Amino acid sequence: MMTIDQKNKKVLVTGAGGFIGSHLCEHLVRQGYNVRAFVRYNSTNSWGWLEKSPLTKEMEIISGDLRDFDSVSQASEDVVSIFHLGALIGIPYSYKSPLAYIRTNIEGTYNVLEAGKRNNVQNILVTSTSEVYGTARYTPIDESHPLQPQSPYSASKIAADNLALSYNMAFNTRVAIARPFNTFGPRQSARAIIPTIITQLLAKKNEISLGSLSPVRDLTFVEDTVAGMVKIAETEDFIGKVVNIGSGAAVSVGELVEKLCKMTGVHPKVVTDDKRVRPEKSEVMKLISDNKLLVSSTGWKPNNTLEQGLQKTIDWFKENNSLYKTDIYNI
Repeated sequence: MMTIDQKNKKVLVTGAGGFIGSHLCEHLVRQGYNVRAFVRYNSTNSWGWLEKSPLTKEMEIISGDLRDFDSVSQASEDVVSIFHLGALIGIPYSYKSPLAYIRTNIEGTYNVLEAGKRNNVQNILVTSTSEVYGTARYTPIDESHPLQPQSPYSASKIAADNLALSYNMAFNTRVAIARPFNTFGPRQSARAIIPTIITQLLAKKNEISLGSLSPVRDLTFVEDTVAGMVKIAETEDFIGKVVNIGSGAAVSVGELVEKLCKMTGVHPKVVTDDKRVRPEKSEVMKLISDNKLLVSSTGWKPNNTLEQGLQKTIDWFKENNSLYKTDIYNI
């Protein structure tokens, strides 16, 4: 296996102020990378989750807009590699505003690919999602599984992935696609299932509101996901390919609720909130990864069990629960 040596060289991370992006930036710094973090331009000059990172001073942080080719092009000057994580990711909001996902996820990815091509960036890692597979036709799901656009969000990511692969084939752009299954951990949006459960449990309510308890997910702690992304970016054989990142283990939402109730010592009544239930044809019932390609090629494996990752997440939310609005449905 040939590796791509990018350490001590400047790399760009889009979506750097977000959940996975902020963890990736910190991981890259610890691994010896020279990190340029691209965060969304805003009136308060907020850097998102990087605002309070202990490693912020070791990064170059710049503001811009993924939908703006000029700012993306300028941000990608003089970098050897791009880790592209910037995206709209909330599935419920994609039902409300599909066009926002087209502009951010598809046009934003075009901006990254085209800027990388024009600036002679050596390698681009595009971040996908297991949602592109839709409800599993077979499990575990390998990279050859059919793609099924069961939400506008997944459709936008399918388009972005295929656009990236087309740049590899048409222009010889050195692109690899990391396809994480469900990632969880500190800093995650309250829209995601684990923060949704934990924040309500920590508020010690008599009942908590959730959607369907039946879907099955493959959960990976964020530290392990970003380590897998770096492994993919550093592997020559993955250029032009899609690579899954996942634990290969399955847990239903209902089982997850029971586990988190036990770990927090809070046992409320669970109430189904129709607002949180996806349209029937849009619900993805089962996502379990086949991670053999990543494991066999790089030796990657999760360093955290599900229980270890959940405990770290609970501990973080205990200290930061005030940052979340537990009384509303976060669309």
